[in-house]
Amino acid sequence: MEVARLHDRLKAEGKLSLPVRIVPRSPKTEWAGFLESGDWKIRVAAPPERGKANEELIRFLAAEFGVPREAIEIVAGATSHNKLIRIQPRR
Repeated sequence: MEVARLHDRLKAEGKLSLPVRIVPRSPKTEWAGFLESGDWKIRVAAPPERGKANEELIRFLAAEFGVPREAIEIVAGATSHNKLIRIQPRR
């Protein structure tokens, strides 16, 4: 699945649930592929301490989808590498 399809789904449905696997302490924050499990792999240029990796993930996704940071929510996995993200710009 391409990232462009995620943008299309968000536009069509007005919300998006996104399972992700993050890799903290990476050289830069970027999409890193799609895993067989159905999760998106995202490299995050922040350490997994005191919420820094989560904040960087939210910042990255908000910029990628052109939505405010408040539209991004970590629904599950806040302290895990595996997370479920909800993007819902229209509330």
